[in-house]
Amino acid sequence: MGQTITFRITKELASWLEETARRIGISQGELIREHLARARRGDAKAKKFMRLAGTVPGPADLSQRKGFSTK
Repeated sequence: MGQTITFRITKELASWLEETARRIGISQGELIREHLARARRGDAKAKKFMRLAGTVPGPADLSQRKGFSTK
C-alpha cells in the first residue's frame, strides 16, 4: 500500500479516533488517511466554516432567547 508511520497520540485523541471510526464503520487507519487527504487538498468547506466559528454574535446558549425556551 504505502509507507507505515508510527506515532503516539493522547488517550483522549485515541478514544475519539476509536469511537469515530467505529461509529462511521471504517478502520482507524482509513479515518486517518481521509483526514490527511483532506488536509492536503486544503478542504475549502472546512476552512470556510472554521473561519466563522465562534464569531456569531448573540447568547452562548440559544435556548435562553425569548420565544425559544421550552420552559
